[in-house]
Amino acid sequence: MPVKIVIADDHKIVRDGLTVLIEKQHGFELVGQAENGREAVDLVRLKQPDIVIMDLSMPEMNGIDATCEIVEEFPHCKIIILSMHADKRFVNGALQAGVSGYLLKECAFKELTNAIQAVCSNQTYLSPQVAHMVVNDYRQHLQSDGRAEKLTTRERAVLQLLAEGYSTREMAEKLHVSVKTIEARRRNMMDKLNIGSVAGLVKYAIREGISTL
Repeated sequence: MPVKIVIADDHKIVRDGLTVLIEKQHGFELVGQAENGREAVDLVRLKQPDIVIMDLSMPEMNGIDATCEIVEEFPHCKIIILSMHADKRFVNGALQAGVSGYLLKECAFKELTNAIQAVCSNQTYLSPQVAHMVVNDYRQHLQSDGRAEKLTTRERAVLQLLAEGYSTREMAEKLHVSVKTIEARRRNMMDKLNIGSVAGLVKYAIREGISTL
């Protein structure tokens, strides 16, 4: 049976380019495209693919938070990050979320096919640049302050939308909760992160890669 693949990237030209390459490849079947993380989660529920090729920096829900939801609900689904970011914050966040592969967008399509084949065999695939960074990070024992890990997935969703400029009412509508719930989550985040203002939350979200405005 062919490997069923979903592409999640907010740039149409990237999605279209990958679609052409994947459809030419024997043994691969493209079953859907998503332009943000929320759409990717919905597509996985609908199509139940084997692989999601996921960008990190996407509106409404980023690739890391989308990965968390997908891996928790569909552990059989493998996530391969295809991103321009080689920064350790992004790589570590993706690995902690449960991705099976991490490649940079500068890679050749052959490397992506190798990654797909590797993760289908329950292996982890990292591009050479990313693997080098991970090894160096391990050697130097670099660790973040861990504050972002205290946030729940729901709080992170609010934080990203907040950083992207959505109002409280707009966030409530997008997340299908009440305005009071959004306000409560914002207060909880401020308490957990010891941040006293909305502007501080926005800066924190950008610094930690939750949003890349």
